[in-house]
Amino acid sequence: MADEFAEQRPRLFGLAYRLLGAATEAEDAVQDAYLRWRGADRSTIDNPGAWLTTVVTNLCLTRLTSARARRETYVGPWLPEPVLTDGAVLGPMDTAERREQVSMGLLLLMEKLTPVERAVFVLREAFGYPHREIAGIVSLSEENCRQVHSRARRRIARPGVRPVDRAGWRALVDRFLRAAADGDLPALERLLAEEATSVADSDGRLNTARRPVSGRAKVARYLSGVSGTWLARLGVTTTFAEVNGAPAVLALAGDALVGAMVLDVAGDRVTALHIVANPDKLAYLGGQLSRSVALPSR
Repeated sequence: MADEFAEQRPRLFGLAYRLLGAATEAEDAVQDAYLRWRGADRSTIDNPGAWLTTVVTNLCLTRLTSARARRETYVGPWLPEPVLTDGAVLGPMDTAERREQVSMGLLLLMEKLTPVERAVFVLREAFGYPHREIAGIVSLSEENCRQVHSRARRRIARPGVRPVDRAGWRALVDRFLRAAADGDLPALERLLAEEATSVADSDGRLNTARRPVSGRAKVARYLSGVSGTWLARLGVTTTFAEVNGAPAVLALAGDALVGAMVLDVAGDRVTALHIVANPDKLAYLGGQLSRSVALPSR
């Protein structure tokens, strides 16, 4: 029984994370599903995968409702919990479309959706479930399910998925970090798109911007200040990683992860930065790092 669940666990975690945008809560949801699985009458379960998908989805729907209430008291911007994706924890990342499905940008846009809209969207877009099956999972008619999916797609319309240049990511990040550390504003601005934005999430626990910073010049000044004061003062080192299907900079104080900056990139320009500095949101990523071989720091 445990082996059968273990086979399903990676897929269930990927589903829960996409639904919640929170890795620690996704782990909790999967563990709750296991407890229900262990106590279920197995003779009534014809398709374990379908049964577990339904259980995890509905557990996440309950969590999404309570999470929205908690976020009303959150200080500053809210960002999803970052997750390393250079392994297979969220499934294969071998296409631009799969990377987009776990991107910070899309996870943020999905916050606009109702819990049911989000569940329908994720099950259809990321896992390819037919509407008939999704309808059974979320207790809708098939026609209503189609309508919910269509409405969700309209609400989070994004530009077409851009080609991914993984080979150029490391060089771009190195130039970006060097310009920020040197306080070279012209060099930083050359690496930023004109309408670049920076969003920082620390729940008010650190001196990060409590509103999004927009525009190439403003973002450049903000990043130069962060690099020249906070990072330098703490003696932080940085390392490159792939997080949520995108290039990222991880900030380490000794062995402790103290920040993650995930970059949206188009061509050779950075279009958005998502900075996570809330220690609670770094716990899962920190655990991933402790189980992996760290890349060289700068």
